[in-house]
Amino acid sequence: MRLYDVSIAPLLRNLQNLKHILQQGELYAEQKKVAPEVLLNSRLSVDMYPLTKQVQLVSDMSKGAGARLAGLEIPQYADDETSFEMLYARMDKTIAFLEQIQPAQLAGAEDKEVVLTIRKVDLTFSGLDYLQKWVMPNVYFHTTTAYNILRHLGAPLGKTEYLGQKR
Repeated sequence: MRLYDVSIAPLLRNLQNLKHILQQGELYAEQKKVAPEVLLNSRLSVDMYPLTKQVQLVSDMSKGAGARLAGLEIPQYADDETSFEMLYARMDKTIAFLEQIQPAQLAGAEDKEVVLTIRKVDLTFSGLDYLQKWVMPNVYFHTTTAYNILRHLGAPLGKTEYLGQKR
């Protein structure tokens, strides 16, 4: 199996599913006459990030993984989204960036050294370990948290929205 198939492909699918989840949340807010900011600023606990930041982190992890594994510059986004439309635009930019990565660009990346500096501590991974032990768990954690924030607020979401439908 190619690294592309266990990295870029599922990251793209996850971003598309998360966008659909957000669209369902926005529709719910419209139907219930809830200001979008209420949803966007909601969090599961006072010490957790709000919905907007959860989405930004999914975007950051996804584009960072694609860039690091393909040897590309990581696109920088401002983290200034304040609306669903702005979050959709960010996700669309992230999707477009990942879609330009070709499987051949990841050839051998599973053995490539990846170094992340987190809170002044260097974490060193092989490309495969970076993907399996850092990127995918973080992407799914923040996606699940975004889903749970909206579900907790009453948005009619189910497993189908999280896993995605054939679209």
